[in-house]
Amino acid sequence: MFISDTNNKMQLSRTNILLMAFCTGLIVANIYYCQPLVILVAKEFHLTESYAGRITYLTQAGYAIGLFLLVPLGDMFERKKQILLITGLAILALLTAAFSHTFLLLAFASVLIGACSIVPQLILPLAANLSSDKNRGQNIGIIMSGLLVGILASRAISGSIGFWLGWRAVYFMAAGICILLVGLMAKLFPQSYPAFKGNYKELMRSMFSYIKTQPVLREASIINFLAFAIISAFWTTMVLFLANPPFNFQTLQIGLFGIAGAAGALAAPLVGKLSDGSDPRKNILVGFILQIISMALFYFTGSHLYLFVAGIILVDIGQQAIHVTNQTRIYTLIPEARNRLNTVFMSVSFIGASCGSALGLWLWDLGGWALFCGGCTLVTLLNSCVYFFYGRKKFIQS
Repeated sequence: MFISDTNNKMQLSRTNILLMAFCTGLIVANIYYCQPLVILVAKEFHLTESYAGRITYLTQAGYAIGLFLLVPLGDMFERKKQILLITGLAILALLTAAFSHTFLLLAFASVLIGACSIVPQLILPLAANLSSDKNRGQNIGIIMSGLLVGILASRAISGSIGFWLGWRAVYFMAAGICILLVGLMAKLFPQSYPAFKGNYKELMRSMFSYIKTQPVLREASIINFLAFAIISAFWTTMVLFLANPPFNFQTLQIGLFGIAGAAGALAAPLVGKLSDGSDPRKNILVGFILQIISMALFYFTGSHLYLFVAGIILVDIGQQAIHVTNQTRIYTLIPEARNRLNTVFMSVSFIGASCGSALGLWLWDLGGWALFCGGCTLVTLLNSCVYFFYGRKKFIQS
């Protein structure tokens, strides 16, 4: 499964990278299984659908908590052990949800499911730590593909199983998958020992110090904040766009457009490979250009769905060009602090996603699809200004 470099340092083989991508996709799916189940949960507990929908953002809130509190521990404890332990806790959380006989218990379990689904953000630094400088970006891109496929497939799988077997069956299935993954990861994942020797308080303090001392981390995080705002705003607002005239699509039809987002997953390995070059920042600029082109296609869509689908493909590829490149760059900064750097980077990214959803809905209410496209274009131009501002600083590293 592994190869060694000239310094006898264990390196990841392609088989092991694919295994990591596989595990990442299946674990991240835990966060999204609940979304199609809201109607079924509402019926069982005699709740309104909007009230039952709380399990979706409670799961996301749990993810944010786990990201901030647990991911930095990967720089303090042996990473493989931490991955196995947190996946084990995820199994307990999923089973708690499956056996929930009150909505309050299900809500509590949802928070735990989110907090224990941060394993992909532990696998990525593990892969980065064991990858050579030459192939680190490509390996990260492959694992990101697994993560994206997991997100895309989870909703369809959950909806189908929930329809035929009920919502509890989905959580039982997810728990069973995680049990199998624990066995696979225990047998096949490599060990990776951190260099940090301090306590948890010092660990968290050092994380905030990196924000002050690492300009690349600041630039990558700000750019990702705005890029995540764009992609989140689109996937939130496009539901309203397609549900209204001239399309008047139903939920099932709207969900099928998510398949076009698979282009982003397919592009991630290529973007990651390009990020290993001498000037990876140029990939970010390509991402901005693709986002602007996609907004133009969305604006002129009218009743021409082929323009809309083309826009989805371009906006997702642009997002991957920005995200994978930035993630590769931060992993080159301080090898022994990759989990803490990733915590800062991903936390800021998800805050951007949340703000983007709110922005998209606000623009839609204010001026419909045209204003949404114009507003997102302005956000991308603002992101370009951030890019060029940091590009003028001599201390910015590629």
